[in-house]
This record gives sequence, C-alpha cells and structure tokens, in this order.
Amino acid sequence: MQNGTPLYALDISGASFVKACGGPCTEGCVTLARIGEDAWALGDSKRPDARPLRFTTQELDAAGIDPARFGLDV
Repeated sequence: MQNGTPLYALDISGASFVKACGGPCTEGCVTLARIGEDAWALGDSKRPDARPLRFTTQELDAAGIDPARFGLDV
C-alpha cells in the first residue's frame, strides 16, 4: 500500500512508462513507471491494453527489478 492507499487505487492515467531492453526490442519489452513515492507499475509493451501490475519499491527489489535499468531513480 502507498500511504494507506491500495496500489491498484492509484491513478496511472498520466504515468510515463519507459522500456528496459537487453536487445533490439523487436519482440516487445517490459515497461516501468513510477506511480507514487514508493509505488511502481510494470507493463508489457507487447500487450499495451493489459492492466499493468503494481509493486512497492521493496517488492520490485525482492523480484530483482532495478528501476535504474529503466533510467529511473528509486
């Protein structure tokens, strides 16, 4: 939760998703956006209509996902 607010209650309509690619990105890439001080949305560029998953910074870290790889600061 983000300051007592469930992650999925946060508005992400204005979120700016960025890609992290290990290659040419012709197949699609994972996308990440900061949606709050300690909240992130993780999407899939191959499925832009799919609802992005949401995580806290601690959860991203536990999953081995580094926002710096996307050019984002924690």
